[in-house]
Amino acid sequence: MDNRENRNLRKRRYNTNVMLLAVMIGFCILAIIEIIYGQVQIKMQKERLALEQENHQTVQELKAEWDQLKGDPSVGTEVPATAGEEQTGSGETEKTLTSTEQTQNGVSAQTDQNAAQNAAQPQVTVSQNSPQEKQYDMQIVFMGDSILDNEREDHGVASLISDGCNARVYNMSIGGTTAAVMPGEQLGFDQWESRSLLGLVHAIRGEIKPDIFEGYRAGEILKECDFSKTDYFVIEYGINDFLSQKIPQSKYLADGSTLNVLDSNTFSGALQTAVTLLQDRFPNSKILLVSPHYCQFFDADKFIGDAYSLNHGYGTLVEFSRCVGYVYEQNKKNNVLIYNAMEESGIDGYNADKYLEDGIHLTTEGRIQYADYLIRIIKGDFYPQE
Repeated sequence: MDNRENRNLRKRRYNTNVMLLAVMIGFCILAIIEIIYGQVQIKMQKERLALEQENHQTVQELKAEWDQLKGDPSVGTEVPATAGEEQTGSGETEKTLTSTEQTQNGVSAQTDQNAAQNAAQPQVTVSQNSPQEKQYDMQIVFMGDSILDNEREDHGVASLISDGCNARVYNMSIGGTTAAVMPGEQLGFDQWESRSLLGLVHAIRGEIKPDIFEGYRAGEILKECDFSKTDYFVIEYGINDFLSQKIPQSKYLADGSTLNVLDSNTFSGALQTAVTLLQDRFPNSKILLVSPHYCQFFDADKFIGDAYSLNHGYGTLVEFSRCVGYVYEQNKKNNVLIYNAMEESGIDGYNADKYLEDGIHLTTEGRIQYADYLIRIIKGDFYPQE
């Protein structure tokens, strides 16, 4: 009897071990399938981005060739060629476009060469069929990072809004910049060195020398724009503030304590300061705050989180987005509007591959989607009777 029980016990143990082994093998197979699927997805994404870049370059080459055949320069404000550009026989400035990649330190900071190219990009267009300058309904000044700076041609966000609102636009955005002043940067006007949102605002007010913006389109705009005629200042920041891992949302913490930092070194503090300074100098202009949109983040090809999950110590990107809403609530009675791009742009985890080219920057479809809501906000405010 004991032998039979021992045999049954050994048999049950054997069956249990076989079942555990089968489960472990199953998990291993699933893990291998997931890894293979991930590699295939990454490969397809790289191939798609490469094809998109190739198509974009081909379009630019065909456009340049067509302009040469016409024998007339492209419609736009004539500017001298700068480093990284070639002057064509028709007088059109031909640009070398480069792809941008997500970097660990921020939203694809522009190289000096790319910044020089952007500085030469005309923002004010003139009708080809009329010798007179086009008549616009409004003037809009953009301040932001590479979400607005990377693409400045027909399908750039600022350009789309110019067409959609019949607006004269001045795009002062600089890739890689933050709203807040980075720790360690000088704050004295005579020693100012930050190209942040606050740097742009102080330069617009004439409080700092504009030399730090030389080579950027912002530097040219500071010389040519009459900011007193601006109907809307559009302010778009937050992704670089989040990615810097050095900029708190605010110096005021949820538990009632306070960080030992200046408002200028926090995201919400910088936004509030910028709003206050612009309102003080241009009381008739409106300010449109734009929150960060949904993003996905990668370390090389490895997904490390998205706007809702990744936290570098100062909160998620969604929490930075809510800071924009907080500043809006404090100022909404004083000509301040908001575009909650995190929730209203239509970009989310389900369609990120369609609207985001690298998890952060917008594809052509993404820019159209992103700009469409901005156009509706501006037109709805500017033409309230329609």
